[in-house]
Amino acid sequence: MRLHHIGIEVRNIDEGISFYTTQLNFRVENHFTFMDEEIVFLTSKDFRIELIATQEKSSTVNNHTHTCFEVRNLDEIMKSFNNVPIVEGPYTLENGWKTVFYKGPHGEIIEFLQTVQN
Repeated sequence: MRLHHIGIEVRNIDEGISFYTTQLNFRVENHFTFMDEEIVFLTSKDFRIELIATQEKSSTVNNHTHTCFEVRNLDEIMKSFNNVPIVEGPYTLENGWKTVFYKGPHGEIIEFLQTVQN
């Protein structure tokens, strides 16, 4: 398991892209919409930031939304987390990635992501 990305909720996706690409030399890796959220993955070497902009105007922005760990086998993780509450998912994304979100002991959101097909 390794850290895959940190998710950050933003009010304006274009401003977020501009800041991280201009100020921190990140580049856009992927840009898509999923469940009424505009999502952009930015990368710099082996580190990723996920910018998340909801389409809901009433949504409050919490900034840091989750920490994501990349895993080899999502099914194994889900079996070992069978007593931990699932917040969201599991989902299979358009690019084939599989993901699920759990709630940690202090309310933190932890995502596990399988990027390679087994």
